[in-house]
Amino acid sequence: MSETVQEVRVRLPAAVYDLARRLGVKAEQNRSRVRLTQTGRMKRSLDAEAWMTFTATQAISTRTCEFDWRAKAGPFGLVSARDALVGGEGRFDIMALGFIPIARAKHTPALVRGELMRYLAEIPWAPDAILCNSALRWREDGPDTLSVSAGAGETASEVLLSLDRDGRIAGGFAADRPRSATEPLLPTPWRGRFSDYRCHDHLWLPFAGEVAWEIDGKETLYWQGRIERWAAFTAVG
Repeated sequence: MSETVQEVRVRLPAAVYDLARRLGVKAEQNRSRVRLTQTGRMKRSLDAEAWMTFTATQAISTRTCEFDWRAKAGPFGLVSARDALVGGEGRFDIMALGFIPIARAKHTPALVRGELMRYLAEIPWAPDAILCNSALRWREDGPDTLSVSAGAGETASEVLLSLDRDGRIAGGFAADRPRSATEPLLPTPWRGRFSDYRCHDHLWLPFAGEVAWEIDGKETLYWQGRIERWAAFTAVG
């Protein structure tokens, strides 16, 4: 990390720096990325009643707004999915048998904005980003709420992080995450919740999470997952 600890403390609101320390983050550890393995279930579409089980791996950068989630779902894992934000470009693909396209989102600012919101909401799984990612903009939004934002112009994104009674991140909320990468964009309230915090590798991490859209005042849950393995990697040089 190029910044000194003092520079980080000056850049961040006190409540944000305190959150990082509560979660066990230490700036001097210089961890640049996280890799985790998940299992869980998800819906193919919001109006589907059936759930598909999945296994997934995910890489998350703690220095830049980037992640890469790759999953296999359905019978025998015949359906693969990739949801990513890499090099400033969003990506969402679903394939059958590894090469037959089922769905592929167009590369638009709306897609980037949605993926940025996912990155911001998943900071609990890569808490070193609180101190290490200088692209994040923070503000206190109440006694138990912090706002974190990133991007600019058409990709400007913001997520509200709520804190539980232990001062850890209980959930993330975006009031207008695009449900579509193309017109109509359908900006929709979207939230994630975290639970089952455990101390792992000297960090407090949530080992369970779920995600939902709020449509016409009704919450529709579409993703639930658990962390099976988690590891952080230190930058070299």
